[in-house]
Amino acid sequence: MSIISILQDSPSLFIAFIIIIGLMVGSFLNVVIYRLPLMIKKSWLHQCAELRGESFELQPIFNLISPRSACIHCGHTVNALENIPIISYIVLRGRCSQCHAHISLQYPAVEAITALLSGFVAWFYGFSIIALAALIFVWALIALAVIDLNTQLLPDDITLPLLWIGLIVNMNNVFTTIDSAVIGAVLGYLSLWFIYWSFKLMTGKEGMGYGDFKLLSAIGAWLGWSMLPLVILFSSFVGAIVGIGLIIACKLKKNIPMPFGPYLVAGGLIALFWGENLNHTYLKLF
Repeated sequence: MSIISILQDSPSLFIAFIIIIGLMVGSFLNVVIYRLPLMIKKSWLHQCAELRGESFELQPIFNLISPRSACIHCGHTVNALENIPIISYIVLRGRCSQCHAHISLQYPAVEAITALLSGFVAWFYGFSIIALAALIFVWALIALAVIDLNTQLLPDDITLPLLWIGLIVNMNNVFTTIDSAVIGAVLGYLSLWFIYWSFKLMTGKEGMGYGDFKLLSAIGAWLGWSMLPLVILFSSFVGAIVGIGLIIACKLKKNIPMPFGPYLVAGGLIALFWGENLNHTYLKLF
């Protein structure tokens, strides 16, 4: 029997396999989360130097593949045994093997969350093309949420491909019809664009960034226009609860900006797994 046949015939084995894949993908997402914002910053600096007519010194190659991962404190190159998801962090007790500097808990957290959500996708959708598509969607959302938390950026390098992939996936009516996906992409962008400009005209302040528009547009392209009210409702509700909690517990100042992307991601995940049932319940009640 082939591996595909074995995974197809054994749901538990398929879930375990996807969890392991999720751990490895989570390790790669950590690279994306750390390096992509730096790559964008370097690109901006290069473009600014060109516009000013200044020379720009050639920098060492820095992308998602090169150079190899290293300690940000001492430069120690991380070897294969030190790069095993979660296990290496536990064995090293969260510290660099050379300089013993603290390693951020974000790394094992991202790996664990990616593995758990990947396993949930495998259990929820089973062995199917829908599960594969959902995994791509979930992995991209995880990267966007953490990048936004760290830098308040939602890179076009992720949001725009995610949007187009969603439209391509739904050409075969995987999560919704292509008509609903196209309308969802348009309404997702315009709805937050309208809120943004309404808030700015009333207060003179920017309430969110354009990356949020593109993220909701991508979610609409994947899940369809009917899921957008649900995503906005849950993201706003979770955002309000967390914001109020931080103000009370951490004495966070009200004028400190907070990223909205993670809450959109939370709303998107809720809509992915339970959106149809929630919409059906809402329509049945009202």
